[in-house]
Amino acid sequence: MSQSSPPVAPLRAAIVPVTPIQQNCTLIWCTETMKAAVVDPGGDLPRIKAAIEQAGITVEKILLTHGHIDHAGEAKALARDLAVPIEGPHEADRFWLARLDEDGRTYGIRGEVFEPDRWLVDGDTVTVGNLSLDVYETPGHTLGHVIFHHAPSKFAQVGDVLFQGSIGRSDLAGGNHQQLIETIVTKLWPLGDDTAFIPGHGNPSTFAHERAHNLFVSDRALAVE
Repeated sequence: MSQSSPPVAPLRAAIVPVTPIQQNCTLIWCTETMKAAVVDPGGDLPRIKAAIEQAGITVEKILLTHGHIDHAGEAKALARDLAVPIEGPHEADRFWLARLDEDGRTYGIRGEVFEPDRWLVDGDTVTVGNLSLDVYETPGHTLGHVIFHHAPSKFAQVGDVLFQGSIGRSDLAGGNHQQLIETIVTKLWPLGDDTAFIPGHGNPSTFAHERAHNLFVSDRALAVE
């Protein structure tokens, strides 16, 4: 009697570290259609394109969590090369997108100013193939930061809000430390402890792990505040 194959997860993701800042550009795709999104293509387009080809996926859009140079610097160039739209971040990050060329010169990363095809707000959804991801406004690192959550897969792409063992910096324009803490507690934690997330830098983790061990936002650390 033949054994049935295990079910294929509806969503897959692959991290492509880019820029001298080692930002986690991420490919997210629908395994049913092999349609994909590129999240935060900050630079190193040949590396991103090679990963797209290796995965055998067709990119239909670019998603942005926020407007910092290492996340958005080459979004317009990739969108032009692939003839796809850009969705995100929230319009409050227009300030950062308008200075990508200036910041690119500062950090040695190619930056091109643009306006996305679609600004995102809390409660929006974005589609990737047959997948639908929920959008949450998550200010604190930047005013217009957003995250993407796929509830059926218990997966979130959180940009620079939360890292394994740390949190995003809040000392740049539009940043606010207390707001960042509130964002994590009120927007991320309710998505469930069993949610796995890919951050903008460093290794993936789970909300459960961070609530137990993160020096900034663990349950124990917040109880002391």
